[in-house]
Amino acid sequence: AGRDAMADQPVGTAATAVADGARVVAMQSAARTVESAVILRGRTEAARQVTVATETSGQVISEPLRKGNFVNAGDELCKLDPGTRESALAEARARLAEAESRVPEAEAALAEAEARVREADINVNAARQLNEGGFTSQTRLVSAEAVSQAAAAGVQSANSAITAALAGIEAASASVAAAEREIDRLTITAPFAGLLETDTAELGTLLQPGGACATIVQLDPIKLVGFVPELDVGKIAVGAPVQGRLASGGDVQGRVSFLSRTADPTTRTFR
Repeated sequence: AGRDAMADQPVGTAATAVADGARVVAMQSAARTVESAVILRGRTEAARQVTVATETSGQVISEPLRKGNFVNAGDELCKLDPGTRESALAEARARLAEAESRVPEAEAALAEAEARVREADINVNAARQLNEGGFTSQTRLVSAEAVSQAAAAGVQSANSAITAALAGIEAASASVAAAEREIDRLTITAPFAGLLETDTAELGTLLQPGGACATIVQLDPIKLVGFVPELDVGKIAVGAPVQGRLASGGDVQGRVSFLSRTADPTTRTFR
C-alpha cells in the first residue's frame, strides 16, 4: 500500500541551437506515475481461532475427531455423560405441574370467598335497617358486621394463595429451564465452520467447566500481518490496496483492514 508520487522524467531530446556562440540542448519531458509502495515482511494468520470449552462437568462419551478435519458450524465436537441430569429435569417438570394445579384451586377458593363477602354484605345491610327500625338488637348488627369482616379477610387470603401459586409456577419454570440448559451443555458444538487445530477430547476424559474440547481455526479468508516502521506508517491507510507474495510463491491481493494506533514498545513498529 502506498502513495503515488509524480516525477518529471526526460523522454527525448530536441535539436541543438546556437545562441551567442553557446550550444544549448533542449529536452522534452512528460509526467509519469512513480509507485512509492511500502514493502514489508510478515506472516499469515487465521481469520478466527477459538478454543471451544465446556460449561459443565462430565465424562466424554463421544469418539474423538482428529485434527485437520473440517467441521461446519453446529457440528458436534464433544458429548458428555448426562448422569442424573435427566432425573433432575423430570423432577423439575413434576414440580411445575404441581404448581400449575394449585392455581385453579386458589381461584375457586377466591370465588367462594367473594360470594361469602356478598352474602355478608347483604346480611349487614338487612341488620342495619332492622336495627334502625327497632326490630332487631345492636348485637345482631355487630355480629353481621363481624361475619362481613371475616369474609373480606377470606378474600385477601385467597388472593395471597393465588399470588403464591403463581410464584410457585415461576420458580418451577425456572428450575425446568435450568435443568434443560444443563442438558444442552452436555453437547459441545462448533461455533463456526473451520478446521480442527487439535484433536477433540478423548473418549473417557473427565472435563471440568472451562476444560478444552477442541481448537478450531477459520482459514477463509486468511490474514496477512506485517509490522510497519514509524517512518513509513504515515504512508499506509485502512482500505489501501495490498499485494502479497506467499512463501509458496503464490500472489494474493486485498486491502488494509486494520492499522494499529500505537507502536510496539520494543520494536517501535505498528501492526
